[in-house]
This record gives sequence, structure tokens and C-alpha cells, in this order.
Amino acid sequence: MAVLVSRIKAMLFLLFLPSFCSGQPAPPPLRFSIFLEPSNMVYLRWDHDKQEMMTFELQVHTTGWVAFGFSPHGELPGSDIVIGGVFPNGSIYFSVS
Repeated sequence: MAVLVSRIKAMLFLLFLPSFCSGQPAPPPLRFSIFLEPSNMVYLRWDHDKQEMMTFELQVHTTGWVAFGFSPHGELPGSDIVIGGVFPNGSIYFSVS
């Protein structure tokens, strides 16, 4: 698993929010999961296939937006950040930086 984490920056990340909102079939089940903090408000699920393509699902109790980052050393400099949320009118936004 450590090898996969170190190669995260080179992998394509798939988020399934658009398929959930569009009524398309649900993605396959994800084998790994963890709550990321003690109050169980942030739940991460993930999996990878034989080609080391990783899929992530992040479930967060939030007021309308969430940010999630990946880095080779657990620090902000050099990290890849995903930001997404819902505007008051119900439209969804998603950004990768």
C-alpha cells in the first residue's frame, strides 16, 4: 500500500459525484475505508485495480464544500488538492489544483 500512496501524484483520480447526481449506475464497491477524524464526520473510501488506477469516495458532513489533498510527504507544498461543493442554487462545482 505504501507504494501506491507514494505514486498518487502520477495516478488519475476518479470521483463519482457526477454519476450519483445524474442517476447513472452506482460504481463498484470500494474495499478500503477509514474515518479521518475522531467525530466520524469525514469518511474516506478507496480502491485500486490491477493497473493501479485509484478510485476515491469522500463522505463529509459539511456546510456546502470540501477540500481534500494528496502529497508524497504529507505536507501542503507540492500537494494536489481537490475542492468541490454545492452552490446555494444546487449546482455542483469541482476543481483540481
